[in-house]
Amino acid sequence: MHAFDYIIIGAGSAGCVLANRLSEDPNVRVLLLEAGGRDWHPFIHMPAGLAKLSGTKGVNWDYYTVAEKQLDNRTLWWPRGKVLGGSSSINAMCYIRGHARDYDDWAAHGATGWNWASVLPYFKRSEGNVRGADAYHGAEGPLTVSDLRYVNPLTEVFVEAGRQAGIPHNRDFNGASLEGVGLYQVTQRDGARCSAAVGYLHPVRARKNLVVRTDAMVTRITFDKGRTNGVTAVVRGQAYHFEATREVLLSGGAINSPHLLMLSGIGPARELQRHGIAVVHDAPGVGENLQDHLDICTLEHSTQPITYDRISDVKVAYDYFLRGHSGAGSSNIAEGGGFVRSSLAPDERPDIQLHFLPAMLDDHGRHRLRGDGYTVHACFLRPRSRGRIALASGRAGDKPRIEANYLTDPDGFDMRMMVECAKVSRTILAQKAFDPYRGEPIFPARRDLDDRDLEAFVRAKAETVYHPIGTCRMGSDAQSVVDPSLRVRGVEGLRVIDASVMPALVSGNTNAPTIMIAERASDLIIRA
Repeated sequence: MHAFDYIIIGAGSAGCVLANRLSEDPNVRVLLLEAGGRDWHPFIHMPAGLAKLSGTKGVNWDYYTVAEKQLDNRTLWWPRGKVLGGSSSINAMCYIRGHARDYDDWAAHGATGWNWASVLPYFKRSEGNVRGADAYHGAEGPLTVSDLRYVNPLTEVFVEAGRQAGIPHNRDFNGASLEGVGLYQVTQRDGARCSAAVGYLHPVRARKNLVVRTDAMVTRITFDKGRTNGVTAVVRGQAYHFEATREVLLSGGAINSPHLLMLSGIGPARELQRHGIAVVHDAPGVGENLQDHLDICTLEHSTQPITYDRISDVKVAYDYFLRGHSGAGSSNIAEGGGFVRSSLAPDERPDIQLHFLPAMLDDHGRHRLRGDGYTVHACFLRPRSRGRIALASGRAGDKPRIEANYLTDPDGFDMRMMVECAKVSRTILAQKAFDPYRGEPIFPARRDLDDRDLEAFVRAKAETVYHPIGTCRMGSDAQSVVDPSLRVRGVEGLRVIDASVMPALVSGNTNAPTIMIAERASDLIIRA
């Protein structure tokens, strides 16, 4: 019972896909290990419950960055899913792929076979879009993609204000064009969250050749003469060694995957030795190339009490659970948004993404504000700054060191773009459509701000929008951590399959691209 063909580390967005696809062959034994627990909590499955998940213990790795010098030395909270489904069980469910050129750029810079024409079939294979299949979409995939059942009136106001500001309306951000403003499609099925666990894992849990272990913390990947032969893990307090006869597939995400590689002896040799870890392979790129979308929120009070700020939790739950997943409980809160091409954009791609919330959001919702209000998120889509994941110690139980290094690019372009993000948000909120609702500004507290004032606002209030990637970069050069087949360089029998392999950020949310990566990786593994 301790020997398997494939061992998958992490039951997040990628791991659930791999467990499903690889176990389709009844002659292949698959073990899926997840450090978190089962996805039983009702707030996971009721979409609006995401507002409560930030304070729910047991579903979150609860990471923090080091003090960020360019952000007033603040340590930023980085929530990541620690539960079946990973971050797809706690995110805002926005289904976004990015721009076709993002993937063509990946391929042009060494990620051979990951261009847009090559990855689109895997997006379509994963997708079960309720609108049906067409040239851009699939209708039969495990991941259900739906239109929102419930939309707050203020979200429609935001869409109209965007049009008044000169942004075209876009009904499908994943279609022919990314640019525009509109409502998001979401990873929901019948008004409930469709996480990777719901879409891919739960339907196949009964397969006899698939074993799933929760509360299973992998502490090390093991090797024999340069080949991966298994993992050590603590499962509900008891230590085990599980043997992998074919491959170990690491799907821990942009933080945990490089961390576990380093704990297992694959990483920068000097750093490993400094923490007393025997070097299996000197890989300087492990943990480097960290990228994330930095986000600035602009908040205003609403003169009308139609926001989600004071809505009755009891009524929301009653309507949702007893009236067929109806009402505000089916909302993902971030109902509308858009993609804008600023005057600083170097090519045809939008370089700013917007998310609109008919509620006041401060510090990821952990700081409650009085009254009613609304929030515009805005992030720069292709930041130039690079951070890293490093070891805090050689002990598996200690969290890694996260150095996001926001706004540290040498020419200061990232900051100029964050100021542009704030300006775009303020322009939309100043449109006529908001006149009946516009109250006093909250963040920033004044409307008469120049660029220097907006820079100070960014340094004081900007936060992650939850898209870390890149720390096990895929490429064809010797410094890349994995090759285009996602095999870890320097050893055999080990692949990394998650957002950490992305060479660069895509123009949008990262969950759908992560699922696509796992879909394509499953084919690469099966055909090997």
